[in-house]
Amino acid sequence: MRTIARPSRLTLAGACVALWVGLAAGNGAAAEPPVRVGVLAYRGGDHANAVWEPTIRYLAERFPERGAVMVPLDLSGMDAAVRARTLDFVLTNTGNYVELEARYGVTRIATLHSSRAGASGGSIGSTVIVRADREDIRDLSDLRGRTVMAIDPDAFGGFQVAWGEMLKAGVDPYRDLKELRFSGFPIDRVAFAVRDGESDVGVLRACLLEELVAEGRVDARRFRVLAPKTVPGFDCALSTDLYPDWPLARLASTPEELAKAVVVALFQMPDDHPAARAGGYEGWTVPLDYQPVHALFRALRIGPYRYLRDVSLVDVAREHWEWLAVGALALLWWAVHSLRVEHLIKVRTAELRAANRDLVHEMAERRRAEETARERQKEMDHVARLSILGEMASNLAHELNQPLGAIANYARGCIRRLEAGTLDPAQLAEVTGAIAEQAERAGQIMARIRNFVRKRAPQMEPTDINEAVQAAITLCQGQAHNGHVPIALALSDDLPPVLADRVQIEQVVLNLVKNALDATVGTAPGAAEDTRRTVRVRTGRDGKGRVEVAVTDQGHGLSEEARARLFAPFFTTKPDGMGLGLSICRTIVEAHGGHLWATDNPGGGLTMRFVLPAIEESETHDS
Repeated sequence: MRTIARPSRLTLAGACVALWVGLAAGNGAAAEPPVRVGVLAYRGGDHANAVWEPTIRYLAERFPERGAVMVPLDLSGMDAAVRARTLDFVLTNTGNYVELEARYGVTRIATLHSSRAGASGGSIGSTVIVRADREDIRDLSDLRGRTVMAIDPDAFGGFQVAWGEMLKAGVDPYRDLKELRFSGFPIDRVAFAVRDGESDVGVLRACLLEELVAEGRVDARRFRVLAPKTVPGFDCALSTDLYPDWPLARLASTPEELAKAVVVALFQMPDDHPAARAGGYEGWTVPLDYQPVHALFRALRIGPYRYLRDVSLVDVAREHWEWLAVGALALLWWAVHSLRVEHLIKVRTAELRAANRDLVHEMAERRRAEETARERQKEMDHVARLSILGEMASNLAHELNQPLGAIANYARGCIRRLEAGTLDPAQLAEVTGAIAEQAERAGQIMARIRNFVRKRAPQMEPTDINEAVQAAITLCQGQAHNGHVPIALALSDDLPPVLADRVQIEQVVLNLVKNALDATVGTAPGAAEDTRRTVRVRTGRDGKGRVEVAVTDQGHGLSEEARARLFAPFFTTKPDGMGLGLSICRTIVEAHGGHLWATDNPGGGLTMRFVLPAIEESETHDS
């Protein structure tokens, strides 16, 4: 945001006039110097002469022995003339008076009573204008990011009053505008700049727009007033509050008798005097209260309150001691609170450390308990396998007796032929091969039994479920043969492998098949019931892609009590059973991520099923 100021010719001209008056006063031998009145020419020297020359002429008539002289000045010229004391009186705007009062001790002796003054006596304000066709600017809050033009940074009605109103609307002209321009005197330039589109917004002294319209210099229909306000008795367009009108002030060097005489002369001026009509006022009144101007300047931190921009710590303490006291109490409370919180943190930290030690000890105990439980589970699995083999011992002995008996028969037959001398080499080779075949069969049976009962840690690896089922069935063949119960296998060929411990899966299948055989053996044998006495073992996939193993019998089925406690440890329906088989089977299946359950068959008997997650082909290759 840029700020542009244009110099005025009145500064130099006014200073020259003031210097000439001073020289004339110094060279005058007999007559006293004329009364010198500095007038703020906010619309230029010609306008000031037209408006104020009749008033100065009126004073000259009241002081015929010395006369009166008007010195038109702009703001900087006014400041220079007062500082040089080349004037007796100043007639200036409200804000400039407050600054001169603070800097040089000028004193107001009368206040202009404008013909357009409101009911409160105020007549100085600002009018913020835009072109009538600018629909994008409707209020003062819309000035953000716009170009605004005013007459001068020190112009009271031409900028400072509007500045205060902008701040109320949340817009800082020195920070939020796109550009802030100052045209310099005369103020008419602002209205022309807005009309011609050189500036988005213009700030005028109140009633200036009406004066320009009355003079025929602008068309009122081409402008719109932002944030219009209505004040009783004030008939000019307005965007701000009203402040007291121009004061007439005497310099500190002006004689008091002269000041009194001038005041008396002005108070005696009739309301309809030509000088009053030319100046647009209705006479003069006692000095009004300029405290609202001081309040505005204090809010803007300008004029006599410019020092507020550089505030010292002492000033802050003096100005805001109540808040500082509250802040000190808050700081004290915060310190006490911090000490209390720190103490509580130490106490809580100690408690947490103790709790953490207890938790670590508890976790260690839990790990030991879990390790113990796993070891006991392994022991129970091993015991269960031994128990199963113990129950199948006679059947396994029968299974082993077959290859051993065949070996003995082949050996005795070979001996008899050797003794009879009728054994030729070809027959010897055939018998020897048969003996070796039966011995290998017996060895395979022993190897399966040894692998099944060996105590070992679980080994999870891709396993063919069909091979595990067949290995378990091999161990059951003896019991099935002795009980005259056929075992029918229906193994699916396209099953994916499962991640499992093969021995444990064999243990589950063996236990389920043995229970099915036990349930079937009790039924009466007969040719008509061979189909009913068959134990069927099937593998396949369930509806969710898992591998399923089902063992079906046509036995006695389960009672309601047995079905409710089927997987409970130490529950059994067998007179010599341990009640751990199905409980261990379910534990093994669930440890593999599967599920084991029982369903009744429509024609009688029971089907035990379990499912295991399958390893897809891509997972197998990755492993």
